[in-house]
Amino acid sequence: MAKPQDPIRIVVAGGGTAGHIEPALAVAEALREHHNATVTALGTARGLETTLVPDRGFELRLIEPVPVPRKPNLDLLKLPLRVSKALGQTRKILQETQAQAVIGFGGYVSAPAYMAAKSLGLPFFVHEANARAGMANKMGVKLGGVGLNAVAGSGMDGEVVGIPIRAGLGGDRDESAADRARSTWGLEKDRTTILVTGGSQGSASINKAVAEALDELLKAGFQVLHAVGKKNELPEVRPGYCPVPFIEDMQAAYTVADLIVCRSGAMTVAEVTAAGVPAIYVPLPHGNGEQALNARAVIEAGAARQIDDADFTAQTLLDATFDILHNPATFQEMATAARASTAGNASTVIADMIAEIILTKQN
Repeated sequence: MAKPQDPIRIVVAGGGTAGHIEPALAVAEALREHHNATVTALGTARGLETTLVPDRGFELRLIEPVPVPRKPNLDLLKLPLRVSKALGQTRKILQETQAQAVIGFGGYVSAPAYMAAKSLGLPFFVHEANARAGMANKMGVKLGGVGLNAVAGSGMDGEVVGIPIRAGLGGDRDESAADRARSTWGLEKDRTTILVTGGSQGSASINKAVAEALDELLKAGFQVLHAVGKKNELPEVRPGYCPVPFIEDMQAAYTVADLIVCRSGAMTVAEVTAAGVPAIYVPLPHGNGEQALNARAVIEAGAARQIDDADFTAQTLLDATFDILHNPATFQEMATAARASTAGNASTVIADMIAEIILTKQN
């Protein structure tokens, strides 16, 4: 593919949770590496992007968040004013950065990004990571955005490209990186490691089950790295148990994990699968039900188990964990299935599509 003579300028919109930010950053990194692009990230002051984006070397510009109520309530009355304000802020940012294209990944900042791009005549892309598309992304495609789906059947028009994940995931485990990670968290090299995370905010049901099962897990010889959530009280450190508020370097965590217990957000499923880690997924029982669908393919492939949130207890956690980790053949089959069923890294594909449309417009 021919490349633009001058650096291209892109705005990525995917603030709020890691599930929206990580795919945005994965594409941003591919644009920077393969197309010498100048990438600006759009976010809000209350999202994880305030630390994740600068840490990855990108400029972050902030707008007001525009949460769309899932049910009719008084917040709906405030929506037009919020949208108008955020749209004005976003248009200004696109003009100041001289953006040539925009790509959004859902979340609070995407709707204003799509509307601003449309109003300025900029090409824009809409990536949907979940098995069931959200409202902002559906709106983006209806406005004329190029739809990009992680999987077929999301309810949003567009090509299926997979989920963009950070470079370095997949392939053989980097033992030197694993040693550094173990040193960071005080983990033993020859001890089976269970990684537990409920996402950036943590999960009350997962935390409760782990707390009640912890004695049995440690007695069985396992060690546990547990991200409890930034706003939750940090449990006491014990031999073999390392609780932390949040894990910013999940890539390092994957290198030491033998089993992961987590929610089934689309980005999480993609990364865990690419890393080849067997998983026990506990779908978040809220939203539009997308988490229950996100892991369906890898579960059917034999790479993971699922326990519904309502059924997730210390006992169901112990039963599933022991069944996987006490049976080497089962564990190996799940790890092999995970590597074989990965959806692949769409970062380069998406970056090429964005660069191509800019080059076409220039010519």
